[in-house]
Amino acid sequence: MEREGQTGTAKQTNSQVCQICSDEVGTNTDGEPFVACDVCAFPVCRPCYEYERKDGNQSCPQCKTKYKRHKGSPPVHGERVEDSDVDEVVSDINYSCGNHDQKEKPTEHMLNWHMNHGQGEDVGPPNFDKEVPTNHIPLFMSGRSVSGDLSAASPGRFSMPSPGIGGENIRVSREFASPGFGNVAWKERVDGWKMKQEKNMGTPSVSHAPSEGRCGVDIDASTDVVLDDSLLNDETRQPLSRKVPIPSSRINPYRMVIVLRLVILCIFLHYRITNPVTNAYPLWLVSVICEIWFAISWILDQFPKWLPVNRETYLDRLALRYDREGEPSQLAAVDIFVSTVDPLKEPPLVTANTVLSILAVDYPVDKVSCYVSDDGAAMLTFEALSETSEFARKWVPFCKRYNIEPRAPEFYFAQKIDYLKDKVRPSFVKDRRAMKREYEEFKISINGLVAKAQKVPEEGWIMQDGTPWPGNNTRDHPGMIQVFSGHSGGLDNDGNELPRLVYVSREKRPGFQHHKKAGAMNALVRVSAVLTNGPFLLNLDCDHYINNSKALREAMCFMMDPNLGKYVCYVQFPQRFDGIDSNDRYANRNTVFFDINLRGLDGVQGPVYVGTGCVFNRTALYGYEPPIKPKHKKRGLLSTCFGGSRKKSSKSSKKDSSKRKSNKNVDPTVPIFNLEDIEEGVEGSGFDEEKSLVMSQMSLEKRFGQSEVFVASTLMENGGVPQSANPETLLKEAIHVISCGYEDKTEWGSEIGWIYGSVTEDILTGFKMHARGWRSIYCMPKRPAFKGSAPINLSDRLNQVLRWALGSIEILFSRHCPIWYGYGGRLKWLERFAYVNTTIYPITSIPLLAYCTLPAVCLLTGKFIIPQISNLASIWFLSLFLSIFATGILEMRWSGVRIDEWWRNEQFWVIGGVSAHLFAVFQGLLKVLAGIDTNFTVTSKASDEDGDFAELYMFKWTTLLIPPTTLLIVNLVGVVAGVSYAINSSYQSWGPLFGKLFFAFWVIVHLYPFLKGLMGRQNRTPTIVVVWSILLASIFSLLWVRIDPFTTQVTGPDVEQCGINC
Repeated sequence: MEREGQTGTAKQTNSQVCQICSDEVGTNTDGEPFVACDVCAFPVCRPCYEYERKDGNQSCPQCKTKYKRHKGSPPVHGERVEDSDVDEVVSDINYSCGNHDQKEKPTEHMLNWHMNHGQGEDVGPPNFDKEVPTNHIPLFMSGRSVSGDLSAASPGRFSMPSPGIGGENIRVSREFASPGFGNVAWKERVDGWKMKQEKNMGTPSVSHAPSEGRCGVDIDASTDVVLDDSLLNDETRQPLSRKVPIPSSRINPYRMVIVLRLVILCIFLHYRITNPVTNAYPLWLVSVICEIWFAISWILDQFPKWLPVNRETYLDRLALRYDREGEPSQLAAVDIFVSTVDPLKEPPLVTANTVLSILAVDYPVDKVSCYVSDDGAAMLTFEALSETSEFARKWVPFCKRYNIEPRAPEFYFAQKIDYLKDKVRPSFVKDRRAMKREYEEFKISINGLVAKAQKVPEEGWIMQDGTPWPGNNTRDHPGMIQVFSGHSGGLDNDGNELPRLVYVSREKRPGFQHHKKAGAMNALVRVSAVLTNGPFLLNLDCDHYINNSKALREAMCFMMDPNLGKYVCYVQFPQRFDGIDSNDRYANRNTVFFDINLRGLDGVQGPVYVGTGCVFNRTALYGYEPPIKPKHKKRGLLSTCFGGSRKKSSKSSKKDSSKRKSNKNVDPTVPIFNLEDIEEGVEGSGFDEEKSLVMSQMSLEKRFGQSEVFVASTLMENGGVPQSANPETLLKEAIHVISCGYEDKTEWGSEIGWIYGSVTEDILTGFKMHARGWRSIYCMPKRPAFKGSAPINLSDRLNQVLRWALGSIEILFSRHCPIWYGYGGRLKWLERFAYVNTTIYPITSIPLLAYCTLPAVCLLTGKFIIPQISNLASIWFLSLFLSIFATGILEMRWSGVRIDEWWRNEQFWVIGGVSAHLFAVFQGLLKVLAGIDTNFTVTSKASDEDGDFAELYMFKWTTLLIPPTTLLIVNLVGVVAGVSYAINSSYQSWGPLFGKLFFAFWVIVHLYPFLKGLMGRQNRTPTIVVVWSILLASIFSLLWVRIDPFTTQVTGPDVEQCGINC
């Protein structure tokens, strides 16, 4: 019966075609229908079967069963050959030698299948990620398209075209319709096989003896070559990164303690609510409200850290797949953005070091373009950038010749390490000394420019050619673009090309809303799209230099991964800082956030965007949705929260697609167009009526703006610009896209690019991407990718935190608030928890301020917020404190964060909460309710020129210092009052005092770094401060003991009423 079933299936395949190459399946050597797989009878023709056995997985594409060798098939390496099969093997080899054309058939048929499969009626997942043809650019001008060739900088982003393929117009899909076997690995095997065939064809013909050439029977010799190539192909098919889960021995106890703490917290709150303090009811009510809010805040912060992960990248596999030595690099182009505003607050030397580290990055020079945005239109920045481009001709070849790290000269020469380690070339010492001298001369020239810029001439700045500087009026000037170096010229001292360096200052006119940093970043997106159009973008603050020259390659391991990359909107790197004191008094490193919170989010839907050190997918910035992942099985509630996908039927997906095509965009998280809509519209030479409606020039210009060149660039997923394009025309178009009115009546800032509406545009931009269904990646290489500077002065640090908190408040009161925005999208619940926490955390300052005031009030009034507790209640109180400490200890254990870093974070949470966060809440309310806007203050990035950490001890008075100073004084007064009261009272008063004192000392200890900041330089506290502190404390203590205002005065009986016997 089993044999009959197989025969029936085989007869059925006779009328079918090969599911790989669309040819007839054919017959075997006995004339019967050819059946490759005896298990499922999946229709595959003989040539495709031979290819899969020789260069593939040697298994059926459908059921994954290992192929058996059929009669007439040559054995593969490692397969045992029976004596009876030797003659067949020899005849097969001779047959293949005599039919070379037949040998090419599998490659051509495979490629045809990959180009055509899924274009019929029965289509599975939508073909979101189709490759744009590399020699065709659709431009919408009077209803016709204009084509041109791409420049050499255009990357073959996800494909591996063989060097032999010239100008073929191939459209290859990265996503295939058949869910069983349509995967990227299959396509790559075909590409690799075709590359090998073409190399064999391109080899000069040499006559061989029968036992030495290709047509001989020396099987071992032939399989040796095949074995090497197959191993090479296997390596290129490996993933470029992998997710490394936290060991269960570390993460499971952590999760158990979280659950246990949640249970204890519920019991604690139940006890607090059901046991009011009758004689101090207002104090009890305030304390309970604060504790409930703290519990909610803890839940929102804690549970997104439930699934922390680590990631590993494989740079060798990336190079093997996309950057082979001796072949043109297939790595994708990257446009790098550096933003600066005020050169007096952001020193030009700092910006110059950032630019130099970019120009010297370890990446193909024709794939790197650096765009510097000068939003202050300062001539100082322009001239400093010109000097930097000249110094780069010397610095870049030095970096690449000796492979030095980091490649920012200021920080390289300042390293206190053995710079001769691992250096073997004798010329290194001489070249390093010469380069250090060159850099010092470069610094002198930059310092001269800064000194010259201190005094602005009355007539304004004059350029070298005698014309006035266009940016003399910083609020009213035209757009400016200057290309300092690039592919058209500008070689280094070794005669090699330098990456492109472009200065950009967007147009500014009175009466226009420019949207600060977010507007400047969107201008860079458009300029870069017109000039270079790299498919990926890296944005850096002017003080964040590239510390790891392979940082771009690290990001490409995720972005260019064939399976993962199409779902990734950005790769976020942690921020690391130089110039911070060893104690990190004000938690400038923010290690808990970067090493714990963001790693936790990486296991959910990805980290939030933190404003710098982030590599973007340009497609995601244009407001498109990612491809929908194929649905395998129904997931439960936990899977939906922690890693599930959106559950919608195919009918609802089709309805959504039809709604988008009819421009009825109900859900604000869904953009007008999907990539599949656009690519369907540009296929073929003409458009039908329905597609022309969707892809009309009017619709695209309404979305992207009035620039045909820019609109055309948005349709090219692999980037690049026309090779035939005139540079002058492109520059004129680039000036046009940075004009003031370009964004009017478009979706820039609302659905496209950096999102407007908050001074923390980074959080808002990342949230919109995650709401559409994209995921982000957190990359933490061993050597930090980027390093920057942080304000170590207390006042500057509080002002920085104030700006972040104000941005969160603006999001909270906007339409993009994560509490109610984007429920029709694909945002996971734990990711939403994290975004809700990032927007409401400033509100915590109000209950935190009240809670920190309660100890002093309790000490001064003699009352307490907790009634006299029983032994059982005391156990729950103790359990809550132990669970809090256990959570912190286990968190430090799996993350590697040191205890001092964790404690500094806890201290600054209180300091910032009662100062900057509190002011942010009131400023945000004033802006929303009264329309009173607050100015954006650029964080000072001054260099440390007055000694080590001189800025740390500088005292700058600001109103942000008032609330924490008041709290410190009030609690210290409360401690003195409480102790003096206990001294004057009986022995029983000391028991309740200890609880109040513990409460007060908790506040004082958390504010201790703030107190040190008020005292000035360490061990150099001003004498007057010490004298007055002791004097005032002594006077207050003596007065308190004498007056004792809160002690009830005991008087004798009223003799007149009661008499002597009373």
